[in-house]
Amino acid sequence: MKNLNRRRMLAQSSGVLAGMGLPLVESMGGQKPTGAKDRLKVVIVGGHPDDPQSGCGGTMALYANQSHKVVALFLTRGEMGIPGKSARETSSIRTAEAEKSCEILGARPRFANQVDARTEVSKSRYEEFWEIVQDEKPDVLFTHWPIDTHRDHRVASLLAYDAWLRSGRSFALYYYEVELGSQTQTFQPNHYVDITPMEARKRTACFAHASSVQGWYPLHEQMHRFRGMELGCKSAEAFVRQIQPDSKGEPLS
Repeated sequence: MKNLNRRRMLAQSSGVLAGMGLPLVESMGGQKPTGAKDRLKVVIVGGHPDDPQSGCGGTMALYANQSHKVVALFLTRGEMGIPGKSARETSSIRTAEAEKSCEILGARPRFANQVDARTEVSKSRYEEFWEIVQDEKPDVLFTHWPIDTHRDHRVASLLAYDAWLRSGRSFALYYYEVELGSQTQTFQPNHYVDITPMEARKRTACFAHASSVQGWYPLHEQMHRFRGMELGCKSAEAFVRQIQPDSKGEPLS
């Protein structure tokens, strides 16, 4: 048996792919798999205006650079996120920040019109979210890991998972991490993306969220380095891909 270093082992076991290692944009010797689409629709779901950017902003930028369509779907406008300001004022500020951040990453923002700290999982909310997913028709969807200390993150995850099931598992579903340890819990990734070429761009996009970034970005920088060490690069983002069973009930990666 050939000796394998940690980077090669991770690449073989976790679905890290050639080149930039983007999930689902699979390549073998630089060739696209049979039937692969030239342009993918990638939707990143977050509870608040800064969640998609902090959890997978580097991956978003990499997709955009390959001319794939990237949509940041925010469950709320972060209405409760700025102490001392009203919900209306905060919503306006954080919406503008999200739009600027998405522009930097090459993504299109969309809002699901729930309210920060009052998000809901209900029949009507499932239907509302499903209609958005049907409208966007994603090939790949990223969302929060469901075991999270923030209720809004858990709601976003549940709505996305329900839409994946309801679609007949028609798109690839990935979970991302935010503020690992303080928010995301028990996260054990099985996919990694080297974001080293896009780290500066991600940082710029995250700092567009001037009203909140000081509180969380330093932890994400540590996460980039930690996941990069696991992958064998400078900076990485990590994901869990939702396993999809085949017709016999056997899991497919």
